[in-house]
Amino acid sequence: MQRSNPEAYFSRPQLYGGFGGFNRETKPFFVRSQRQRMNLVSIFLCFLLPWSLFCVIHAVTSFQIHYSRPILCYSLCGLGLLAVIVSGGFAIASTVSKLRSEGNFRQPNWHWFLFLTMLVAWILGIILGGLNFWTNMQPYYNYRNLNEYHLVNPATMRGQQLMDAGRVYFTNMTRLDLRRSMGFRNLDTYCVAPITVQGAGTLLPLASYDFWAVGLGCCSGNAADFHCGEYNNPKAHSGLRLLRDDQRSFFRLAVQQAESAYGIKATHPLFFYWNEDNQAEMNSFRDEGYKFFLIGMLAHFAWQLLSVTLAVAGFARLGQF
Repeated sequence: MQRSNPEAYFSRPQLYGGFGGFNRETKPFFVRSQRQRMNLVSIFLCFLLPWSLFCVIHAVTSFQIHYSRPILCYSLCGLGLLAVIVSGGFAIASTVSKLRSEGNFRQPNWHWFLFLTMLVAWILGIILGGLNFWTNMQPYYNYRNLNEYHLVNPATMRGQQLMDAGRVYFTNMTRLDLRRSMGFRNLDTYCVAPITVQGAGTLLPLASYDFWAVGLGCCSGNAADFHCGEYNNPKAHSGLRLLRDDQRSFFRLAVQQAESAYGIKATHPLFFYWNEDNQAEMNSFRDEGYKFFLIGMLAHFAWQLLSVTLAVAGFARLGQF
């Protein structure tokens, strides 16, 4: 019988790495697998779907539908959230499938990337769209829906007659009475100046000063130094109505201080931003809203493109597409 050679036995290649042939190899959580062909369709969808969702939610919450049909707006936002949940369901189903087939989930996939980026897109669309609506578009829609009055004479008309005014065009003889301006300080300085009428080269006293030009932080608060808006423009004879309820009470307090300081009367004061062209001022809110929306679209486009690029690079190192 041929005697086995111990040296030949222990020099077998399959025994390298451990005595007696024990396999001591361990696998990391994320491992490289056989490189697959890049799935361009998945990459394109992971870029397009989150960006499209952001644009839709941003538009729905920013513009007319939010103002005139809020229930429909919130319903569409709910459908967007449902799309996010569905993408999460696909991600979970993909994970469960891998666990059943491989017994260990060790490979990332595009389903989870799509779910996470769609969730981020939905949240950003809600936040930025709401900010754009409350800051820019809602004031524009309010001004457009309120009434417009022309040739208003502060000496003959009262505030009760213009309760639904959004844009007011005063007579050419209308001026700001800067001598009777006043400021009320509460964190910000709320500045007011009465709108009056000039006659024979002097400002006429009024029975009731019901129309006031206003501004924030454009006076000292303790002297007649109102310099808000187009206060020094001789062509300015119009006013855009103050619509913010949280500021109106502070401007009313400033008017009460002016009544006490100058011995005047304001029965029903209305507050306006003094300017030359109401239409241009109103459209500036709309233009800012469109600009905000466009910047948001482009910023999210760049963000999503960067995210997909980084994901492609990371998955390429693992051989997973």
